[in-house]
Amino acid sequence: MRVVQTCSAYPSQWDAWTADGRYFYLRYRQGEGCVEWHPDPDFDDGLESWNEGRSGLLIEWDDGTGSGAISLENFLAAAGLALAPGASVR
Repeated sequence: MRVVQTCSAYPSQWDAWTADGRYFYLRYRQGEGCVEWHPDPDFDDGLESWNEGRSGLLIEWDDGTGSGAISLENFLAAAGLALAPGASVR
């Protein structure tokens, strides 16, 4: 797995790929976290992608803090996810 932080705060967000190349978008804004899957990082953010099943929501939560900054470790813990051994994090 590979994870690249694309914004460090307000919102905190990352691009992530699994070993088999699947792409996930991780975002935390105003105390709300979500993990979405998409065909690639340049996904069309319109409803068409979602309606055609090319994009979807894996998990979302609200921690009630209203915060916009979170570490990757805390984000993954809140999402119930873990990095694969040997994952690249930038």
